[in-house]
Amino acid sequence: MAEKLSHYNAAGEIAMVDVGDKPTTQRSATASAFVAMAAEVIAALPSNKKGDPLQIARIAGIMAAKKTAELIPLCHQLPLSHVAVEFAMEPDGIRISATASTSAQTGVEMEAMTAATVAALTIYDMTKALDKAIEIREVYLLEKTGGKSGTFRRERAE
Repeated sequence: MAEKLSHYNAAGEIAMVDVGDKPTTQRSATASAFVAMAAEVIAALPSNKKGDPLQIARIAGIMAAKKTAELIPLCHQLPLSHVAVEFAMEPDGIRISATASTSAQTGVEMEAMTAATVAALTIYDMTKALDKAIEIREVYLLEKTGGKSGTFRRERAE
């Protein structure tokens, strides 16, 4: 674990991290989120009158990754080379996996996390008429590669 938080300057004030001297490297990150819902809601996904919730959530996640620097105050704006949002149906919900890639001076963990979270929120929005008790759970970083700290991999939390 790091000894200090990076978003503070020597005077203890909030500051954006200066990445100007860092080398540009290939970086990627994958985040996960889970949307817990009843089997009846899952079964109703193909007949949703608003459209296919998963395809709309995929687009929302990709768009959100591209807007991360506008949403998270101290995030750097990054030239994303790729964003992917995938879904796995489970008996009690939908597992979302969002991956972001770039060649830059800082990582894309926040872009992947934002994509997964907004995709989950979009699924909720598209299905809330069927069940208000749908839950968004387990948003976390699954993997990141590149940069000074190297590779991080987590086993899926259950």
